[in-house]
Amino acid sequence: MGGGIMARAVVQAYRQALMNASKNGVAQEAAQNIIRATKIMAEPEARQILGVTERSSWEEILQKYDHLFEKNAKNGSFYLQSKVHRAKECLEMEYRRAAERATGS
Repeated sequence: MGGGIMARAVVQAYRQALMNASKNGVAQEAAQNIIRATKIMAEPEARQILGVTERSSWEEILQKYDHLFEKNAKNGSFYLQSKVHRAKECLEMEYRRAAERATGS
């Protein structure tokens, strides 16, 4: 009998928490955080993470990426490895855009 009362109390508390969250905008805030997390990294941040300059060649960027990615894969953190990967993606897009502008496409 005590278990049933406890289960009902937990369910009621959960419902109340959901109602409070929707009133306080917590659900909207969580959605905004997801949207912010999917934004593409800025080019200066990407260059800083990989330790390259605007004059660096694509080969140099790939060498830095490979080194940092492997280093964090072995004894680093997944977070840093993700940042390194996102930085390479950002610079790859920039280099492709620059190549398209150069060829006139």
